[in-house]
Amino acid sequence: MKQTKYILLFLITIPLYLFAEENIPDTLAIDTISIESLELVPLQAADSTADIDTDEIPTGYRIDTIGLSDIEIRWFNQALQWLDTTDCVAVPDTATLPDSVYKARLQALPCVIELPYNERVRAFIVRYVKRNPKQVARLMRMGEYYFPMFEEALGRYQLPYELKYLPVIESALNPMARSHMGAAGLWQFMPGTGKLYGLEINSLVDERMDPVRSTEAACRFLSNMYAIYGDWNLVIAAYNCGGGNVNKAIRRAGGKRDFWSIYPYLPRETRNYVPIFIAANYAMNYGEEHGICKAPIDRTMVTDTIRTTQRMHLQQAADNLGIEMSELRRLNPQYSRDVLPGGSSYALVLPAEKVGLFIDLQDSIMAYKADSLINNRRAEIDLAKVTSISGAYRINGVTYYTIKNGDSLSTIAKKFHCSVKQLKQWNGLTSDVIRAGKKLKICK
Repeated sequence: MKQTKYILLFLITIPLYLFAEENIPDTLAIDTISIESLELVPLQAADSTADIDTDEIPTGYRIDTIGLSDIEIRWFNQALQWLDTTDCVAVPDTATLPDSVYKARLQALPCVIELPYNERVRAFIVRYVKRNPKQVARLMRMGEYYFPMFEEALGRYQLPYELKYLPVIESALNPMARSHMGAAGLWQFMPGTGKLYGLEINSLVDERMDPVRSTEAACRFLSNMYAIYGDWNLVIAAYNCGGGNVNKAIRRAGGKRDFWSIYPYLPRETRNYVPIFIAANYAMNYGEEHGICKAPIDRTMVTDTIRTTQRMHLQQAADNLGIEMSELRRLNPQYSRDVLPGGSSYALVLPAEKVGLFIDLQDSIMAYKADSLINNRRAEIDLAKVTSISGAYRINGVTYYTIKNGDSLSTIAKKFHCSVKQLKQWNGLTSDVIRAGKKLKICK
C-alpha cells in the first residue's frame, strides 16, 4: 500500500486531483496515429439527419438539463444538491446587447483558438446566459475545481487553455455522464478511442470516468489531432464527429482547411459544435456581466488518494470507515461495479480524515465480507471424472452413482466399499427403498 504525498481540495462531490509523477502515462508518439484509425474510433458519432434550429441545442450538448438523460438529471439533483442559487443577489440579464458587444468581448479573451462571432454563436450565447443562468452558475462554480486540473494537463502538452471548456459542452462537468451513443466521462470518450489512448475499460474499471486519466488521454488525443490538421477549430470539429467526417468535408470543400469553409459539408450536429464551444467560452468568462454569480456551496471536503494492489470492494471501505456508499462512488466513479480489481496499482480517493483510519484498519477492511464481496469467484474447477464403476462419476471429491434396475443399498455399498448406514446418511435416506434413475452421493 502506498500513500500519495498530496492532499486534494474537494468542494463538490467530485475529486479534484493534483498530479503526481506516477499518475502521468507515457506520451503516445504522434506518428503512431493515422487519420484512418481516428476515423474508425471517433469520440462521438454525429447524427447527419437531425434538423437543428438556430435557437435549439441538439441532444448531446449538455448545456442544461433540457435534453439530458434521466441518469444525468439525477446526477444534477444529487451531486449538485449543495449548489443553491436562491441566495444569489445577481439578477439575470434580460437586456438585448448589440452584436458589437459580443464580438468585442470574444476578441478580448486571451485565447489562441479563434473565437469569431456570427448569428449561430449569438444564438448559443443567448441560450447559455439568458435561458439557463442557474446551470451556468453551477458550471462556473464547478469549473473552479476542474479547470485548474485541466489547465495543468493542457499546459504540459502545450495546448490552448480554452480547450478546458470542451468538457462543459461534452458532459456538463459530470464525470459520470454517459451518452446514448456509449460515450462516457468528462471528455465523453467512446470505448475504442479510450482504449487507443491507454484508458482501462473493462467490466470493473472504466477510466473514462477517472478525471485525471481521461484528461490525460484527451490531451494526447487533441495533440495528435492538431498535428494532423494544424487548425484548432478543425480539431474541435473532429473531436465531435471524428476525423473521417472532417476529411470528407475538406474534400467536398475543394481542399479548404478552415472550419467555416467546410461548414456546409459537415454533419448538422458538428456545424453547431464549434459555435457552442465559442459560446461556452463566452458564458464561462462573461457570466457575471449578465448577472450570473457562481453557485454557492454549503461545505468543503478535503480528500486524499492512496493506492492499493489488493482486490477490494468499496463496500468494505464504506462500512469500516463510516462513509456513505453514494459518497464513495462519487469520489471513485471509475469503478463501475464498486470493485478495485487488484494486481496492478489502483487509486482510492477518500475523505482526508479517513485515510489514517484506512491504513490502520487495512487488514480488517480487506477481510471484511471478503467471501461474499470479492472472493465469490472459483479459481479452479475439478472436472467430472468417470469412475471404473459404470454409471458413476467423481467431482470435487464426491462420487455420484445412478441407480439401476435391480440395485439395492447393500449391493451399491459393496461396490463402493462403504456401509448401508453411510449411504443413507450421505443421501438423507430414512428407508432402504431406492428407485432406478435416481443419483446417490458417495462421500469418500
